[in-house]
Amino acid sequence: MSNIPDGLKLVHEDPVFVVVDKPSGLLSVPGKGEANQDCVVSRVKELYPDCIEQPSVHRLDQDTSGLLVLALTEDAHRNLSVQFMDRLVGKRYVALLDGEVKENGGLIELAFRLDPDNRPYQVYDPERGKMGVTRWRKLGVENGQTRVEFMPHTGRTHQLRLHSAHEKGLGFPIVGDRLYGTGTGPGQLKLHASTLRFRHPQNRKPLEFFSEPPF
Repeated sequence: MSNIPDGLKLVHEDPVFVVVDKPSGLLSVPGKGEANQDCVVSRVKELYPDCIEQPSVHRLDQDTSGLLVLALTEDAHRNLSVQFMDRLVGKRYVALLDGEVKENGGLIELAFRLDPDNRPYQVYDPERGKMGVTRWRKLGVENGQTRVEFMPHTGRTHQLRLHSAHEKGLGFPIVGDRLYGTGTGPGQLKLHASTLRFRHPQNRKPLEFFSEPPF
């Protein structure tokens, strides 16, 4: 596995796409202002000067670590985007929750939406919210914290973070969550995109990548 400066790891290189392992605290795409231009996209474009202007196919929250696929060509971007849109991509996350979850697993279905007065905070809203669906299973309890695996069926903003923290979800925030829990800054969130499955955008061969959680 190759390293790109400042913690970004290159997991897989292909002529038309790359898979990287993003550290917690690094943006997926450029943010607003000069101070928020360092991100996965800017680093990949620096490494591959001939890649397309917008290689991002999907995103992880700044504080979430783990696997991202980026397209280097327009055709690959189009193909991978359709796979994500049609929910043909397999994703698994590992998280540490700030408390002991009693159940062993299940399905969380909670509707939520953006709070426009407190961006980017998401709020539970069964009437105006859009449904987020997450399957989960308990992996174990460690020093009063629960290690869980999430298999999201939908890809809503902050879905796993809200499904963890809300009383109608698992009832415990993810450790280090500065929006829904007790985190105090970037880079503390214990949420890791550990598995990514999709088909090669050219030959349709099924591919699977795994990244060990850093916690």
